[in-house]
Amino acid sequence: MRETPSSRETAGDAGSEPPQPRPGRATAHTAGASRSATPHRSDGRPPQTPRGARQTGPAGRTGTTPPVPMRPASRRSRAAVFALCCTLFALITWQVAAHGPLRRADERLGRAVFRDVPDALTQPLADLGSVAVAAPVLAAALVWTLWRGRRWRPVLATALAMAAVPALVIPLKAWIARPGPLVPGTGWYPSGHTATAMVAYCGAALLITPYLRRRWAMPVAVVLTVATGIGLVLRGYHWPLDVAGSWCLFGAVLLLLSSTGRRRSSS
Repeated sequence: MRETPSSRETAGDAGSEPPQPRPGRATAHTAGASRSATPHRSDGRPPQTPRGARQTGPAGRTGTTPPVPMRPASRRSRAAVFALCCTLFALITWQVAAHGPLRRADERLGRAVFRDVPDALTQPLADLGSVAVAAPVLAAALVWTLWRGRRWRPVLATALAMAAVPALVIPLKAWIARPGPLVPGTGWYPSGHTATAMVAYCGAALLITPYLRRRWAMPVAVVLTVATGIGLVLRGYHWPLDVAGSWCLFGAVLLLLSSTGRRRSSS
């Protein structure tokens, strides 16, 4: 069988010429590469990019964003901590008012640790809860927040939390009428100095934290609050349960304050 010229040409040139692109498939890739706003594939399937595979929303709008998590676990944990603070405060208050076994153990512990540390160390710690020291810190945070972010709602909420200290502490002191550790008189439960320190320092930390690059304000506030309570107990100004009751009561108040600030910022 003789070879035709076309068959000889095809056989001889098959390995020498590179394969030529077929127009039907190459133009599809070229068009998709040149128009980045409308990416597509040559085989008709959607591109493997999040932007190209995006589906329409319920209202028919194109390009819906991925769903944002609602963080239900965070809300549940905050609610659990709030419930724990309220439960512990109710338990401590009941034991102190009813002269229960927890109060008797508390008084034994207090007498064992009173004045064991020199007053030169404990007095400055106790003074952290005085209005003269704690109130200027909170006032500076209030003014700075108003000047920096014009956020008057969290400022007002924090000021109301500080106003709640005497509104809650004074009636409880009069109702419980607990005698003091080393001084005569009654009205030592819960600790007002502990409540003042907790609301002032932690409230200031809640205000300024959104403007900080690192979240150091709240750990510092917690250290100052705990140091105040330790100083009050070691100095003999309060029984340990006086301090613990204030931590539980105003821990719940601060949780409400921070939850209000989160709702305001997300709305």
